[in-house]
Amino acid sequence: MTRYVRDAMTSPAEAVGMQTSVREVASRMRDKGIGAVLVMEGETLRGMVTDRDIVVRSVADGEDPGHTPVRAVCSERLTTVSPDDPQGRAVGLMRRHAVRRLPVLDEGRPVGIVALGDLAVERDPGSALGEISAAEPNT
Repeated sequence: MTRYVRDAMTSPAEAVGMQTSVREVASRMRDKGIGAVLVMEGETLRGMVTDRDIVVRSVADGEDPGHTPVRAVCSERLTTVSPDDPQGRAVGLMRRHAVRRLPVLDEGRPVGIVALGDLAVERDPGSALGEISAAEPNT
């Protein structure tokens, strides 16, 4: 039986505008327990920012997170999938592009994010990654 991205993705995805400060994005990630946020310009997906992007592209460079817009630290060249794509396609794209998360677009509109951990839980829940990804976070 074919499993689809829609069965594993997180939806809706958290999204912010391009001028949102890095501090605001980091606060949202903390409050929602997530590691990636979509960056939008109006209704158009312009990028994605991860917790790692914030650390490597902002904090480590000494940028002021309260005054740095997320557009300055987000990844703009994105690989995306559709909710109707087979999960195997998402896994293959992650492997090929060395990414852990993919925005999910339905007719060009963002509807979610699928992460490597989501796919591990869905496809192989008994694996180490599946068990770790399914565990409640310690906060």
